[in-house]
Amino acid sequence: MTADTATEAFEEHRSVLLGVAYRMLGRVADAEDVVQDAWLRWSGADRTEVRDTRAYLVRVTTRLALDRLRRIKARNEAYVGPWLPEPYVTEFGDTAPDTAERAVLADSVSLAVLVVLESLSPLERAVFVLREAFGYPHAEIAAMLDRAEPAVRQLAGRARRHVQERRPRYDVDPVQRRVLTERFLAAAADGDLDGLMALLAPDVRLVGDSGGKAKAPLRVLESAGHVGRFLAGAARKGIAEMSNRFLELNGGPALLVLSGGQPDSVFQLDVCDGRIQAVYVVRNPDKLRSLSTARTSVCHRCGLVRTVHERSAAVHPCGA
Repeated sequence: MTADTATEAFEEHRSVLLGVAYRMLGRVADAEDVVQDAWLRWSGADRTEVRDTRAYLVRVTTRLALDRLRRIKARNEAYVGPWLPEPYVTEFGDTAPDTAERAVLADSVSLAVLVVLESLSPLERAVFVLREAFGYPHAEIAAMLDRAEPAVRQLAGRARRHVQERRPRYDVDPVQRRVLTERFLAAAADGDLDGLMALLAPDVRLVGDSGGKAKAPLRVLESAGHVGRFLAGAARKGIAEMSNRFLELNGGPALLVLSGGQPDSVFQLDVCDGRIQAVYVVRNPDKLRSLSTARTSVCHRCGLVRTVHERSAAVHPCGA
């Protein structure tokens, strides 16, 4: 395999690798770093022994992501306030024409699911992502992780039960979510408490992620009264030179709020039975950078958009 052929082979699978890494880590920059490391391993490997390029690259990426996830978990012990995944631009378009397939893709990167995945052990998370999001057989996962197949089956079952027990109930219908997001924006922008209360479920939760670097609640707010009053009060304070736009993040409609043209915060809603069940607010500036500094291209395999930063382009003159 020549250098050019090796690059082409890696590029063919890059979006899948990024999809695996992001689902395991919940962070765009970390996922991109893992894929970059996977490229370095691939470029220096003895590829004459590789029979299945995709399986080899997924194995390398998974192991690198596992190592990084263990370090991140130790680092996050000092995180200020609630933690949310870094928002990630998705656009399924015509790449998942089947409604069921589209729902699986959207669900596997949803904020609600990624938050639950944070409570799994790194190994459980790796098995869950490979099995549930990418459909790998237990035997292949066992080979990737150097584990016995019965042990992988046990990990997969435990992780699946854990996610099913802890994940909130919500609808993935993008039309309903978009309509409620627009109504939410109108009521919040006007500080209309009554309008907000009409949209919020009685037991709604608001999770704000600032990392201690912006203003946001340092604990999860619960109940329509608490969440509604907080949102109405925030609207009255306002944001300088505010503008907003809708985009698809983590498989669903989201609201990006800008201040002076720069990302200030992201709002995304979980909706069920016509009411807002959860409000996710990301204000940590470190998690918003990719929304203003990235070029994107759509993955035709998993629907995730590849985010390309200048630092990545500098390493890959071919445009990778």
